[in-house]
Amino acid sequence: MFEQLGLIGCGLMGGSFALALKRAGLVKRVVGYSKSPSTTERARQMGVIDLEAPSALLAVSGADIVLLAIPVAATEATFKAIKHLLTPQTLVMDVGSTKRDVVDAARRVLREQVGSFVPAHPITGREVSGVEHADADLYMGKQVILTPIERTLTAHLQKAIEVWTALGCHVQKMAPEAHDAAFAAVSHLPHLIAFALMNGITGQAGGQEYLSLAGPGFRDFTRIAASDPHMWRDIMVANREELLAQSQIFQRSLQAMEALIASGNADALEQQIGQASQTRAHWRMTSGKSGK
Repeated sequence: MFEQLGLIGCGLMGGSFALALKRAGLVKRVVGYSKSPSTTERARQMGVIDLEAPSALLAVSGADIVLLAIPVAATEATFKAIKHLLTPQTLVMDVGSTKRDVVDAARRVLREQVGSFVPAHPITGREVSGVEHADADLYMGKQVILTPIERTLTAHLQKAIEVWTALGCHVQKMAPEAHDAAFAAVSHLPHLIAFALMNGITGQAGGQEYLSLAGPGFRDFTRIAASDPHMWRDIMVANREELLAQSQIFQRSLQAMEALIASGNADALEQQIGQASQTRAHWRMTSGKSGK
């Protein structure tokens, strides 16, 4: 389908996309760029990319599909770096976990070229990062949320849908604002809670001893606390309004249960626990495991 993928960011997400695209026979050549030359060199050695580019701009030279697999905070600067070599025929996508800030950056920088950009958020990931963990199966069976805007070209949106579908993904479309509100609740807030819980335990006397006694439930609950700090700093800052709103909702729920515990209202407490237990028991992920 494509002659050349211009890959900006040769880590876990970008590297896995390149491998999946190659395995599906959808691209003839991958040209990659990362800020760290050692990352790009490793990606070439692994066969993730075919050629190393010395800059983001040269990575997109001649590309008919471009993927930005970078921290969301770097999106605007990257658009500025590559816009001069983008053509109306180039399909540009990202894999960022926030969308409103990414779309705003695209509007500001790409201007008349913004129609070529199809914002994407694959609902997958791992607690480890780096191209050495790239996996052609990372996207298989996972959801991908596309957040087109009114200026997104229909042909490019359709092409993006076809690409992700060919990689075995289940594609949905949402408005950027709706996306950020939803993922503040089901992804960004859980990470915030996991980070805060770990810091709360280790910040108290005896915290390390408490951790030594923790079992599988604690392990499962705090798995996401091992996620990449740089990436999650950017996500939380970018989506801070929605995240803080969800944090307030969570705090009200927590305080309501605390009040039941404090008053010794066992029946009401059991009812609240039962409601959560039933909801969780009947909930099913649409597909796959979400890492972000």
